[in-house]
Amino acid sequence: MKQFRVAIVGATGLVGQEFIKVLEQRQFPMASIRLLASDRSVERKLKVNDQEIDVGETTAGSFRDIDIALFSAGADISRHFSPLAARAGATVVDNSSAFRMDPDVPLVVPEVNPEDIQDHKGIIANPNCSTIQLVVALYPLHKVHPIKRLTVSTYQAVSGTGTAAVEELSVQSRAVLEGGEVTPEVYPYQIGFNVLPEIDVFLDNGYTKEEWKMVEETHKIMHAPDIAISATCVRVPVYVGHSEVVQAEFTHPISVEEAKHILTQAPGVKVMDDPAARLYPYPTMAAGKDEVFVGRIRQDASHNNGLVLWIVSDNLRKGAALNTVQIAEEVLRRGLT
Repeated sequence: MKQFRVAIVGATGLVGQEFIKVLEQRQFPMASIRLLASDRSVERKLKVNDQEIDVGETTAGSFRDIDIALFSAGADISRHFSPLAARAGATVVDNSSAFRMDPDVPLVVPEVNPEDIQDHKGIIANPNCSTIQLVVALYPLHKVHPIKRLTVSTYQAVSGTGTAAVEELSVQSRAVLEGGEVTPEVYPYQIGFNVLPEIDVFLDNGYTKEEWKMVEETHKIMHAPDIAISATCVRVPVYVGHSEVVQAEFTHPISVEEAKHILTQAPGVKVMDDPAARLYPYPTMAAGKDEVFVGRIRQDASHNNGLVLWIVSDNLRKGAALNTVQIAEEVLRRGLT
């Protein structure tokens, strides 16, 4: 099998380190790997396949002789370095928001729209974490019974914000339990033992940017611009694992039994749904796993053509690193490097 030269930009972050785990676990065909980050991380070493690799500073010359470049270092870094990497001959898979809505950049979830990769011009965008698990679970149903309207409420883990947010949750939780003072730094208010209905900045329409990402990205990935979508995104005191309540209105009635049958056959989906046995997914059981878990599937009591679903996934894996690597695998499978 042909081996490929891989670079990871943002290698020392939560998603960057998850990239390494996923590449190892899936035995991605790597001839070499180059770990890149900011100048603050240059002294660090990370293990890849039991070998210690030095972390280098990301520069314009970092992408010579690289076939695949995986980015997760923020939108500003991606906007600057992704085009440089593509011009150097690498295929870039970018986990930031920088290129997601660029009409010339495919936005891909391999279980949903792998064919869009075919048109890439050097950069492929990885969707937002909350969008990925949504479309993986809904697209199989949409193919059979087109969706007219979605109302989504998310419960998103602090790891989606990064290492500092994970530490903030730990510090604040200890402080609350010990009766100490809580000082927010990463979030505008206390996150320990609290929930915040604010993820990313507020827009003029009253939605947050995170909520609007779900609207626009779902339309683009599913090639379904006419679906009416409203989302409310909430940060919760959970380390890993995003959860979503989804109310889906279809063009025709769909039974719970049919929905379960469709989802049981769907790639990347695992149905966990037995109310009598209290069987349903939740973040701590989804952490470290690759699937998008679906449970609490029931008829929407407010609409004859509606279903309500509870969707849970590891936001660092399927919501970020795994989906990015799956895109890279699809690129290789199609011979598009």
